[in-house]
Amino acid sequence: MADSHPTLREIGRSLPRLESRAKVNGSVEYIHNLRLPGMLHGKIHRSAIAHGRIVRIDAGAALAVEGVHAVVTAEDVLGICPNPYYGPAFHDQPILALGKVRHVGEPVAIVLAADPHIAEEAADLVSVEYEPLEAVFDEVAAAAPGAPVSHDELRPAGTFTDLKHLAGRKGTNVALETRVRRGDADAGFARADRVFEHTFRTGKVMHAAFEPMVSLAELHGADGLTIHTASQSPSFVRSEIGRLLGWPENRVRVRTAFLGGGFGAKLYIKLEAMVAVCALLVRRPVRIALTMDEQFYTITKHGATVRIKTGVTSDGRMTSRKVETYWNGGAYADIGPRVTQKSGFTAAGPYDIESVALDNYAVYTNDPPAGALRGFGISQLVWAYERQADLIARALGIDPLEFRRRNALRSGGTHATGTTVYGMEVDAVLDRLAERMAWHRPFDRGAGTIRRGRGLAIGVKACVSPTTSTAAVHVHGDGSCAIHCSTVDMGQASDTTLAQMAAEVLGLPTTAIRLIRPDTDVTPYDMATLGSRSTFHMGNAVVRAAEDVRDQLLRIAAAALRVDLAELECRDQAIVSRGGARLTFGDAMRARFAMQAGTLVGVGSYTPHYTKPDGETGQSPDITPFWMLGGAGAEIAVDCETGRIEVTKLVNVADVGRAINPASVERQLTSAAIMQLGFTLFEEMVFSDGQVLNASLADYKIPGLLDLPRDLTGSFVEVPHRDGPFGAKGVGETGVFSPAPAIANALYDAVGITIFEMPLTPERVLRALRESENRPLEKD
Repeated sequence: MADSHPTLREIGRSLPRLESRAKVNGSVEYIHNLRLPGMLHGKIHRSAIAHGRIVRIDAGAALAVEGVHAVVTAEDVLGICPNPYYGPAFHDQPILALGKVRHVGEPVAIVLAADPHIAEEAADLVSVEYEPLEAVFDEVAAAAPGAPVSHDELRPAGTFTDLKHLAGRKGTNVALETRVRRGDADAGFARADRVFEHTFRTGKVMHAAFEPMVSLAELHGADGLTIHTASQSPSFVRSEIGRLLGWPENRVRVRTAFLGGGFGAKLYIKLEAMVAVCALLVRRPVRIALTMDEQFYTITKHGATVRIKTGVTSDGRMTSRKVETYWNGGAYADIGPRVTQKSGFTAAGPYDIESVALDNYAVYTNDPPAGALRGFGISQLVWAYERQADLIARALGIDPLEFRRRNALRSGGTHATGTTVYGMEVDAVLDRLAERMAWHRPFDRGAGTIRRGRGLAIGVKACVSPTTSTAAVHVHGDGSCAIHCSTVDMGQASDTTLAQMAAEVLGLPTTAIRLIRPDTDVTPYDMATLGSRSTFHMGNAVVRAAEDVRDQLLRIAAAALRVDLAELECRDQAIVSRGGARLTFGDAMRARFAMQAGTLVGVGSYTPHYTKPDGETGQSPDITPFWMLGGAGAEIAVDCETGRIEVTKLVNVADVGRAINPASVERQLTSAAIMQLGFTLFEEMVFSDGQVLNASLADYKIPGLLDLPRDLTGSFVEVPHRDGPFGAKGVGETGVFSPAPAIANALYDAVGITIFEMPLTPERVLRALRESENRPLEKD
């Protein structure tokens, strides 16, 4: 594609983050550090059973503790919110358990005290009597007829355009079924020379953001409410709190700061409804901050069972694919139906397969709720289709890289949904992987009990749509510039990226741009910071806003300098004419307002095109604004006596359109690889009857420095996207798609075993090794 931006000055530079100094010296703001006069701390009493009716709540012992201000239950909530159910897909989750509980750890009561330790002590003294009900934890079992039903009735939220088709249901745990049909899959299997069928599974893991979930609410004036919250979606929080309270949005203010990580855990409503209700009940500021242990019961990644059947010809061309995926959404839907639909339609992978049948089921169970986690369901599917791709290639005697190249879906081709693909460069990603992995060179296979192998994988994700982002760029009386937008910087360097875009348009250095923190009273609407959408969506909005204010400056300068508008441009921190005349932004403002005064405001909004898929076939000519494509290559060493895997090399490659800040892009890719490394090798929530047995970082291992590969790199290919700001695409999730199957494929390459379930723990690996040698391990 031809480059329409040949003389970029700020775009493409690896600039330090704008907030770097503040993070180092400790002056950066986090909501977790906020304290307000008269504030009460809330501590939550949680359900001890997975499914049951609430018979009685006795708060007497808790209220008797000196220093306890109040104990709040669902009965109190009803006095503020007559219909206290929330959720982005279904209004199914009560602010506090109402009538019954649906998972271990569900909030039942909140104890308020000025001292958080007193509140915590008293919360343990709340006594709840339950009538236990049968629970179900497996997603396939929960979807079957006759399974115990968690929700008597499902009420669709109607929040998002693409979920407005959701219908109310009764008597089922299946919240949503989606399907994609292209061609005749059964006929495709009949034409195939070989048919491969496998079932893959991924369990639940958690986000482990190091800043805990925290929200604080205070009354504002006579009839307003301000919520300070570590949220990725302040605009959504405002609208949902307004709906719950029956208030117009202008009575609710939601503000956030920098986030110490989010990864999807801090989306939609988490603690905000609790603190809002509590503050209104006691007429004082209320703060609730979760411990790390509590976060295991608040939101998780979806566990999934993926049944995949693929037909191929003897020369390695895939002719047909059926995929049936069950998504374990836990007790409440959260954004699970959107995960099911948006991820589910990519289950054919980045491949050109003539006939496809994809079925996806969002299923309620009695596990803790599942929602968005970096990748939005894609890594569960890539685990399945890229593991199977290697199994097929090796069964046919075809090099795994060549097999993928032979079946690649290229720009101009038609995706399984019927959308014509553009801006997805599979060959470029495979070429870079082959280069970085030295794929065609001899490879040391190890010796003795240490065996070595290598593997690769590629995966694709469609950016979530439809969504809207709006931005404003202000030029103040002295000519200084600020961006007002509601994109939340949670470590992904979005502030710096957006500032680089505005600086490029305005001819300023990036460091001259200030970002205003998200605040719904000040910054305009943004759907949320999720799904790798900010660079693309908010980037387009910021560019449009910057162009709007630039055009205002150029018109002022044209009048002041008495030159034609076409002769002017913004560069080198000024407005410059072809004849050499120069006017600073401050000069332009004084020319317009006759003094250092006034504000110019440029506004930009971006909503990409989208066509809702057909309900029966899943077909749409315009399913996504852009495709994310990522590949990974891994080299590993396996200890055949212990089953331990050491990843010695991990390469993450992404098609990024254009890298606005190359260093930030590389950091996103390597950090994503580290996160997925943990999910692949050891992270796993262990359950017993709905109770998490390892709900702490003492027992739930995340990657440490000693776990990292000696050779860990991120690399990207640039083919500017026709609709992206300066050709850019989002990249925050791309690095999580492929590391897991690449490592598992390397395991097969090393020792010839296939494991169908993550994580690849030493026990699982050793058990598979022994079974391959016909000397199985004894089970405990």
